[in-house]
Amino acid sequence: MEIRFDGRVAIVTGAGNGLGRSHALALAARGARVVVNDLGASLDGSGGSSDAAEAVVKEIRAAGGEAIANGANVTDYAQVEAMVRQAMETWGQVDILVNNAGILRDKTFTKVTVDDFNLVLDVHLMGSVNCTKAVWEIMREQNYGRITMTTSSSGLYGNFGQSNYAAAKMGVVGLMNTLRLEGAKYNIRVNALSPTAATRMTYELMPKELHSLLSPESVTPGLLFLVSEEAPQGEILCAGAGSFARTRIYESRGMFLGGDNLSPEKVAANWERISDTEGQEDFVGGGNQTTKFVTLALEAQKQSKD
Repeated sequence: MEIRFDGRVAIVTGAGNGLGRSHALALAARGARVVVNDLGASLDGSGGSSDAAEAVVKEIRAAGGEAIANGANVTDYAQVEAMVRQAMETWGQVDILVNNAGILRDKTFTKVTVDDFNLVLDVHLMGSVNCTKAVWEIMREQNYGRITMTTSSSGLYGNFGQSNYAAAKMGVVGLMNTLRLEGAKYNIRVNALSPTAATRMTYELMPKELHSLLSPESVTPGLLFLVSEEAPQGEILCAGAGSFARTRIYESRGMFLGGDNLSPEKVAANWERISDTEGQEDFVGGGNQTTKFVTLALEAQKQSKD
């Protein structure tokens, strides 16, 4: 069955270039009315111009779609609220939010300044918080919402010189993990996309011969699935060069080491058993871990009495 977005309204942040542009064009091509948000800043977040967003809007309209441009800075909640009001006044609803806006301030942890660290966190993490908060009650009231965070392999696995970016990108996974629980009863599905693509943010980091292979358009089909009516809930979808994978955070079963004679030496001596992946679980809430540890302790107590 074809995935369509007829009658839906989508906000895509950072949609003037790269992945955001690709997402906005594809959503519009499948029937969505799109708010093309882009501050028009340079890669490091400085400056600003509405030209990029306006150009994408023109592309969408030329193809017969509906779109409006918006230059809100996602780090400014008042501007984000105004963007959402613009969508509501224009179309009366907001069904889809794609948190895509981002900047880079790459430096090793030794050299990165606290200001640069905070700025990257502010754009990626708090920008996602601001945009999600601004649409949350709308989606709750209409009993429908599809939200996608943009994470990264840098956050999931680490990347040299990107401590600020990695921290922000793992932060949005934590945000998603809680919002998937809070939004479930209101038919709000929250997921995360981990893209690998040749964009302004990665252009200089990748060999030129890979640029055409790692196009934003090879990632966007995954995004469309994550914001579709039949979207999953609380998933991390990795995408790049036309390939797709699902990543999860698993926890080993672990083992009970005793209550009265615990020691770091005991932890060290049992490290292999603690790390054993047999019986590992995919948790859907923080309480699952507490339940597991209490269960292990009670099982050990029962065995000692027997």
